[in-house]
Amino acid sequence: KPNTDDMRDSPSLDIIPALQAAGATVSAFDPEAMGEAKEMLSNVDWQENSYATMDGADALVIITEWNEFRMLDLDRVKGLLKAPVMVDMRNIYNRQEMKEAGFDYTCIGRPKLED
Repeated sequence: KPNTDDMRDSPSLDIIPALQAAGATVSAFDPEAMGEAKEMLSNVDWQENSYATMDGADALVIITEWNEFRMLDLDRVKGLLKAPVMVDMRNIYNRQEMKEAGFDYTCIGRPKLED
């Protein structure tokens, strides 16, 4: 849940285990709920900030619409990821702007823009 440390009914409690079950190694950061998240989610590589989660990652998955995640330095993100792949589960970014920035951008409930 954005801008709170309340993990009750957090989508990450379902999404992270599903990614792990599919073979993903998950590196994660939560600005407020790290303590509670660590107790509720296992086998996660917890990081000190959002950019540390991206370093060498195959993709960035945004699960919560934290203000901090709305203001990412997209050039920095592209430089950290293996490839500029973002899955935005909260629709916090504009599809066209992400395409123009060179991202393979997928969001929920909106069709993917074609080249």
